[in-house]
Amino acid sequence: MCGRFTLTSSPQRLRARFSLSAAPDAVAPRYNIAPSQPVLVIPNRPERVLRPARWGLIPHWATDASIGHRMINARAETLASRAAFRAALERRRCLIPADGFYEWQREGRARRAPFYVRGRDGEPFAMAGLWDVWRRPDGEAVASCAIITTAANEAVAEIHDRMPVILAPEAYDPWLTRAPLHLDALVSWLIACPDEWLEAYRVSNLVNVPAHDEPACIAPLP
Repeated sequence: MCGRFTLTSSPQRLRARFSLSAAPDAVAPRYNIAPSQPVLVIPNRPERVLRPARWGLIPHWATDASIGHRMINARAETLASRAAFRAALERRRCLIPADGFYEWQREGRARRAPFYVRGRDGEPFAMAGLWDVWRRPDGEAVASCAIITTAANEAVAEIHDRMPVILAPEAYDPWLTRAPLHLDALVSWLIACPDEWLEAYRVSNLVNVPAHDEPACIAPLP
């Protein structure tokens, strides 16, 4: 799974990396993004821009927002079989920019050790995502998203058996097309990225608490 990630890149860097239509407004660096918190996504809309969304997909047909707590991740292997994800996969795809993500390695029966996984090139990357818009009873629109995950590559497998789908830059345009796409047209992208793209290192337990959102969260343990 993917339960925490970071986004600390400057607006200019994000615009260049993802070919945004315009540089986003000031983006506060985030070192410990947790489920249910606001994130930035690039939805498959006419303009390629960053938009806010809540992490935890709330399908437009949901009766209340609580379903989003169970839908922070969408398994690539079962996307087509789950009603909550199937329609979004065909029509509402997005990129979720990140600089890195956290995974926890089990140590003994209960203890888990946090690791930070980032790109070797130091550049932000795009996790494959799904989005939707749900309306509260009062009519207020709530945009939300989920991160698509897959089986871990060798760079991550010793830490955890799942990881987010990280798309290659050449996949951004087809992933963000507004045309409906069936799973058959997407399956080649919904796999783990090459091992050499990533590096991982142990970090402190500071990241275990969502309120801790500071550079120390990604500092390597000595």
